Amino acid sequence: MPERTQPRVTVLGLGRMGGRIASAFLTAGYRTTVWNRTAAKADALVAQGALRASTAAEAVAAGPLVIAPLLDHTAVRQALGPAAAALRGRTVVNLANSTPEHARELAGWAAGHGADYLDGAMMALPETVATPEGFFLYGGSQRAFTTYRRELEVMAPAHYFGTDPGSAEIHDLALLGTGYAALTGFLHAAALLGPVGTAPEAFAPLAARWLRGMAEFLPELAREAGEASYTDGVSTVDLNRAGVDSLLQLSRASGIATDVHEPLKALLDRRSADGHGQDSFSSVFELLRARGRLRPGPPRWRGGWRRRGPGWLPWRTGC
Repeated sequence: MPERTQPRVTVLGLGRMGGRIASAFLTAGYRTTVWNRTAAKADALVAQGALRASTAAEAVAAGPLVIAPLLDHTAVRQALGPAAAALRGRTVVNLANSTPEHARELAGWAAGHGADYLDGAMMALPETVATPEGFFLYGGSQRAFTTYRRELEVMAPAHYFGTDPGSAEIHDLALLGTGYAALTGFLHAAALLGPVGTAPEAFAPLAARWLRGMAEFLPELAREAGEASYTDGVSTVDLNRAGVDSLLQLSRASGIATDVHEPLKALLDRRSADGHGQDSFSSVFELLRARGRLRPGPPRWRGGWRRRGPGWLPWRTGC
């Protein structure tokens, strides 16, 4: 491809994710300028055809789109600070680990130097960059997202959550919270099965199958919570109280820590004591949501939920 027609992109930071991102752009035919504090990390990419910048300012000046998959907010500020004069007219896509407050602060700083800003969260592993398995979340300038949607999709499927620069980080943390709860539940289960001789590796396929069924239940859980419609649920608060209580009793009897499920038991106990024992498990949402704010609108999904493949989701002790 002639150099003058090549779309240009800059990647600041060549760690495990940054290196994969830069390689993806090279593969897609982009004139890719790279910079890393440790210059030798660019060697393999330069061999692929990347252009090495000696400073972050030189890298920023090389193209209109600057991707920053650095470690954290501090690393981004340290990299972009000396390059501030080169930012005017550029679009910065910050992919560093961050908080909503830091994202908003950096967006304001970038705007003060004449740059457009998108904050991104990478829901991917290095090996899933540039594949459908990973996905990235974005918040900030709608113009930037629309203008560079093609470039963003080179890295991973892109999801935009609005003009608030902190919105991607909020959704990132919400997804992490969902995953942490599931993974910690699995580790507790593996500990529980240790005394009876079931190895974690043997249990994992069963757990994965069960979690796939749970994932199919999420749209119905979301509908009930979004509409505050809890009276028709098959899996009730009291039914799950009994299941969690049995789980806690077995854990104590086996000498296994109960820290994972005690908070859920407390929520179910509160909901039942308030007279909602026959409401759906999803009604626990009423104890968790922020008060004094508008409820989320109803989801668009209106499909069925009870069937999973040829069978039915079991409900005795699960959600």
